Amino acid sequence: MVQTTTPTDIATTIATDNFTNAELGLETRMGGIGTETTDRSVPVIDLDNWDLTPEQWDAKAEEFWDAATTIGFFQLKNFGITRTEIEDAFATSARFFALPKETLETVAKPKGRNVGFEYKSQIRPSTGTPDEKESYQITRPLMDGLWIDEDANPSIAGFQEDSLAFETKCHEVAMRVLEFFAVKLGFEKDYFRKVHNPASDLHQCTLRMIHYMAMDAKDNVADPNGNPVWRAGAHTDFNLLTLLFQTDGQSGLQVMPGADAGQDVQAWTPVPAFTDVLTCNIGDMLMRWSDDRLKSNFHRVKAADIGVDIPERYSMPYFAQADRDAVIAGPEGKYEPMTAGEYLDMRIQANFGKAESAASTK
Repeated sequence: MVQTTTPTDIATTIATDNFTNAELGLETRMGGIGTETTDRSVPVIDLDNWDLTPEQWDAKAEEFWDAATTIGFFQLKNFGITRTEIEDAFATSARFFALPKETLETVAKPKGRNVGFEYKSQIRPSTGTPDEKESYQITRPLMDGLWIDEDANPSIAGFQEDSLAFETKCHEVAMRVLEFFAVKLGFEKDYFRKVHNPASDLHQCTLRMIHYMAMDAKDNVADPNGNPVWRAGAHTDFNLLTLLFQTDGQSGLQVMPGADAGQDVQAWTPVPAFTDVLTCNIGDMLMRWSDDRLKSNFHRVKAADIGVDIPERYSMPYFAQADRDAVIAGPEGKYEPMTAGEYLDMRIQANFGKAESAASTK
């Protein structure tokens, strides 16, 4: 049975959660350039558009498990969303970010809430500098007043309808992938689907449209520590599962398995970018829910080398994160149970301070 409960005191949870403190301490040491390696690769899993026999489904579950317990990343082919649908979603995103900044700021991210438009506002503990990007986040129950007026901006006509339709497709893929992990962890197949209810006021899944701005070579200079521009500094994701849409050739994403995180010089693996290949990774919430068997590993988005022009880049992650009242309780009981709402509040406060804490998804 899926558990729900009444939230407990967040401050007490934060003070006693050694997992979060250890992860945050490690992240603050992840700002260096490190090295790049191709000695390992991200597994690619072909889902045959979900036309799987029971035997094939079991075999795919093993593929997912192997990837998620090691590198924590995997890529999907034939996962049920067509290339045309993905291209259309990116075109919708590009039209949105082409609007004047003053228009985008009419739907600015409210303080303490993980929704709406933001511009270079996310500062990672690993770098201490803002990520070089702008983004727009859609979380269904929290969108009142945060949709652009389409009548006044006809260039994005249909934006809300098209965005929510794509978000629905993402949700279904995420729930199907989570079925593999539910079964492998000893839960019922629909265990995670039950705690990701798009109709609930406590729903927390988020579609994020991201635009990494272009940069001229003269502005592409090293920071005081000699590090290059970070489009997104090294971090792990707070949620259960991330689906990341990229476009052909717009690379930059890199991953580092946890075994390398404590080394003096970290080795990063490039993740190739293809429009019709979906990149997925395990998040901290699922790592905790699995009693640390599934691995939420560090990743970052690196720009081009210092001193050259940097082209713009678009990506779209979908963050599957359980409804606020769902209880995170691993099958082996390694951690004290807590709600998904408590967990996200705890992580946001630990990483980004009280301004982004308990009100983050209310």
